[in-house]
Amino acid sequence: MQTPAPKHPAIPRLNQRHCAMLQEMGVPVWWPAHDDPPPIPPTNQPANRPANRPVAEVPPASAAPRKAVPTTSPALPAPERTPPAAVAPPPLLRTAAPEHPATAGLPDLEALQAAVQACTRCHLAQGRLCAVPGSGDSRPDWLIVGEAPGEEEDRQGQPFVGPAGQLLDRMLAAMQLARAQKVYIANVIKCRPPMNRNPSPQEIAACSPYLLRQVALLQPRLIVAMGRFAALTLLTEGGALTAEQARQLPLGKLRGRVHTVHVCGLSLPLVATYHPAYLLRSPAEKGKAWADLCLAMDTMERAAAGQRA
Repeated sequence: MQTPAPKHPAIPRLNQRHCAMLQEMGVPVWWPAHDDPPPIPPTNQPANRPANRPVAEVPPASAAPRKAVPTTSPALPAPERTPPAAVAPPPLLRTAAPEHPATAGLPDLEALQAAVQACTRCHLAQGRLCAVPGSGDSRPDWLIVGEAPGEEEDRQGQPFVGPAGQLLDRMLAAMQLARAQKVYIANVIKCRPPMNRNPSPQEIAACSPYLLRQVALLQPRLIVAMGRFAALTLLTEGGALTAEQARQLPLGKLRGRVHTVHVCGLSLPLVATYHPAYLLRSPAEKGKAWADLCLAMDTMERAAAGQRA
């Protein structure tokens, strides 16, 4: 008596939605048909098989063809990815003078001074005692620009208050000028460099926007640049020199004549001379510095005469 073939499990009832979900998850949908033979156990030698039965039987032609079972899961569609946001290019070394929340409601010059005191644009802010924005007449004829604060300036927060500042006061007195009387004094660098070293190009680039903003607000009639770094910064920013020329020219080649700089829509005469700190170390150069100041006074007088005419 022939043993009846075991019954297959019932085919699950899957609608089209179920099949679509399984296919999206990579699960192949297949179930054996009722007339498919039971699977043959994988053994080396077939057990209890009639001698005249082949290893594999071909299903009759009337049987419905069985769909091939995929050997691998169907590839899922690649998920849509939002392209990453474009990386902003690195900022230029010199950018516009930033505003600070604490400056809201203040007049322009006071707001700029508050922004300088709160500035952290370069590493000099980490070692300063006080930032030194500048001081003087808010409507000056003369803008005196130095290089960077020294030890005493860093302590008091005011420009030119050490020995070099005392010499500057005597120079202004010889010109019949005084601080806060038609004169404003500022520096290119607003924080003291360690050990009073020369400012680096990165520090000048980070701080010079404050100076340019001061020029725009003060609108002086003439600029006196004291020291090589102050002269080169203003001359390059004002278009009088290229960066290559600035690297090659010493201060001695810049003094003795009147330059014209274009800053923030203003066309201003500029006279370059030695820094008072250098004159303290080299007293023999004081005569040249006085000649530069006389040139500046003559330029101011000619400008005043032209306005009267």
